[in-house]
Amino acid sequence: MSETSPADSAVIARSRQEPEAFGEIFRRHAAEIKRFVIRRLGLDVAEDVVAETFLAAFHQRGRYDLARPNALPWLYGIATNLIGRHKRTEARQLNLLARTGVDPVTEPFTPRSDERLSAQAVQQRLAAALVALPAGHRDVLLLVTWGGLSYAEAAEALGIRVGTVRSRVNRARAKIREELGGTDPTALVIEEVRHG
Repeated sequence: MSETSPADSAVIARSRQEPEAFGEIFRRHAAEIKRFVIRRLGLDVAEDVVAETFLAAFHQRGRYDLARPNALPWLYGIATNLIGRHKRTEARQLNLLARTGVDPVTEPFTPRSDERLSAQAVQQRLAAALVALPAGHRDVLLLVTWGGLSYAEAAEALGIRVGTVRSRVNRARAKIREELGGTDPTALVIEEVRHG
């Protein structure tokens, strides 16, 4: 969105009278939502979940809070709820990452090297730790780390209080740190995103 582009809330408001205007929300945010869904569920179901996310958002646009200029947290919330319907697929995807260390988002673009092999080993351990987390903790942690949402945006996305987000992120990080032998999981995820 450029400085001259209207806020998401303005686009959604217009789409209530001109439904085709909602396509702009898709153009702005579909790629980011798709990357998040691919990481959680894999490429096979990502297209369907992204389509379902934007279809649900389109149907819910009349209830969107126009005081919120950025629709991304709302879209992440819808996607996260839809991902919840695919828990077995998510567990298989995280177990695959744990076994292979291959991230489906970054793998096609990352050249083979010793550095990549080392990163894959870390990703394997991280994925195994992620799959062991309770779903609510994993959702919050991945919205903040992979989705890049602030605590307030994650709270908005999931319809929970910011304090609950903080608590779940802290518990998830502590559990993952324990599983990784004291390594800070935030540094691993941020490093993965930077190099991915």
